[in-house]
Formats: sequence, structure tokens, C-alpha cells
Amino acid sequence: MTKVNIYYGGRGLIEDPTIYVMNKITEVLNELNVVVQRYNLYEDKKGISVLPKTLKEADAIILAASVEWFGIGGLLQQFLDACFLYGDKKTLQSLYMMPVVLSTTYGERDAALQLTKAWDLLGGHPCDGISAYVADHEAFEAEPNYKGFIEKRVELFYRTFSGKICTLPSSDNLVQDTVSRPSTIDLTPQESEQLSEYVSNDNYVKKQKEDIQELSEIFRNLLGDEPIEAPDNKDTYIDAFSRHFHSMSDTTVCYALDIMDEERTLYLLAADQRLTCSYKLTEVKEPDVSIKIKSALLKQIITGRTTLQTAFRQGNLVAKGDFKILRTFDELFRFA
Repeated sequence: MTKVNIYYGGRGLIEDPTIYVMNKITEVLNELNVVVQRYNLYEDKKGISVLPKTLKEADAIILAASVEWFGIGGLLQQFLDACFLYGDKKTLQSLYMMPVVLSTTYGERDAALQLTKAWDLLGGHPCDGISAYVADHEAFEAEPNYKGFIEKRVELFYRTFSGKICTLPSSDNLVQDTVSRPSTIDLTPQESEQLSEYVSNDNYVKKQKEDIQELSEIFRNLLGDEPIEAPDNKDTYIDAFSRHFHSMSDTTVCYALDIMDEERTLYLLAADQRLTCSYKLTEVKEPDVSIKIKSALLKQIITGRTTLQTAFRQGNLVAKGDFKILRTFDELFRFA
């Protein structure tokens, strides 16, 4: 049994003239013993990505658009994108397509041309379609000449796809293997269909994002971003700075490390070749340098994977105060 699929990208409004034309097309094709299946894209927006697999059931298709202000609209564009990403290329190359575009504003011919060019790039066979500007849908539906034109155009479309009439080549066909090749790995038609089903499944996509985040945490820990446990239950930061302190004569400086995500400030006071580490400022009133830093970056510094100066130059931390004293930080604390 011959079958034609109609993919309707409008909003389903009662006054939409595209609906009238689709109904008339269905009547004519039914008289020609053709089964017509209509897919209203607005009814299942999340399922658009799996619709390309329905192309295998059809001998020809009709892409129907309603131009209400500009272009074919997002739903039909989304369907064409899904055909490009997940559609079976051999199926697309054998399908005849008729564009149907009705406009209540402007641009019906541009929209029909857009559908024609899109189907060309997909490798299919675009046929002459129906495009019209409709100011009054009731007057349009009542005009017998318009009805006759639609019937003749559908009959021509039927003869074209049923007889497998050859279509003339287009320059778009020449670039479909290069310009219109998806930048993804090669997949079989079955894998493409399965991928489209996964994409349309919100729960699956959410689970994949959670898995990716979990894997990121695992690899981050393997690279050394896990919390550093200090011996004897000492504070991680105080223990690290105490062990890597190199005194400098005639030097008295105070650094305030504001660890933003831990909401605490570590004060490092180097005076008389002695280091005092504390989360309370006691011996001096104001630090010479105040540094805002995240705990992950601070852990990279105390494990020798980067230096304070490098992080400062890269803009990964914020510092204010005496920048000459800031430069002595990596000399006082040598983690490398």
C-alpha cells in the first residue's frame, strides 16, 4: 500500500489555511488509494528527534509550514535538523518531498524555497509544491479555482513519486557529501535511530549528565584534586605552610588568605625568621597582602602543581596590598 507522510510545523490554529490545504491533499490522495499519515509537530515537541525513523514507512512526504511572521518556524526546522543528524541517508535519498507553505503575512515563496533547498541538501527529491498568501482563510477555502489548483498539484505529485520520475540534478546535491556532512562519528541507521530515541528521553539525558559529572570528579581526584589529609589530624593548610616555610632575614610580612568556598581566612605571619599560622589575626592589625582564593587552587599551590605568582598572572585569584611583598610569597613557601 502506497503511503505519504505529512509533517505539519504550524500551531494547529483553526484559522490556519495550511490545515485546509492538508485536508484537501489527504482527500485527493485517499481517492488515489494512498494512505496518508499526518504528524503534528506541536503535539509532541520532545518526540521530534525520533520522527526521522517514520520516513522508512513512507513512499513520499509532504512538509507543511505556516508562515505567521518569518520563516518556516522552529518545529519544522527542528525536524529537518533531526533528519540531518539521525535520518537514514539511503531512505532520504529515495524520498520525494512536496513543500506546502501558506502565509498570512509575507514570505511563503522564501519558506518553500528553504524547504526545497533543505531536502536537496539531505539528498532527497524535492517536487513542485504549493505556496500561497492568504489574507482571508474563509474566502480562500471558498474559491473553487484554488481547490482545483490544489487537486492538480497533488495529482502531479502522485504521478512523480509513484512513477519514480527522475528529477533534474541540483548543485546542492554536489556538496551534500562534504558541506552537509555531520561532524560526528559514523553510525549505522540503527545506531542513529537509537541515538535519536536517547536524545528525546529527558531522563536518559539527565542521567548521562550526572554520570559525566561523577566521572569528572573521579578523574579530578586521580589527578590530585582530592582533599589532602594531614598527619595527626593537623589542619591541612597550616601543616603544609609550616613544613615548607623558608625564613628570610630582616623580613616581616603578613599574608591573609581568604578561602572563599570554605568561608575562612588563614593568616600567615613571617617575622624574625619565625612563622605563625592562624585563622585569627592577633599579632598585627592589618595584613600586608590580602588574597582571595578558592580551596582547589590553594591545594594545587601547597602540592607544588602551581605557584601563587602563576595563579595571579593567570587571573585565577584576586590580591590587593603591597605587590612587592606578594612576590616574596613563593620564596617564603617553596612547595615545588
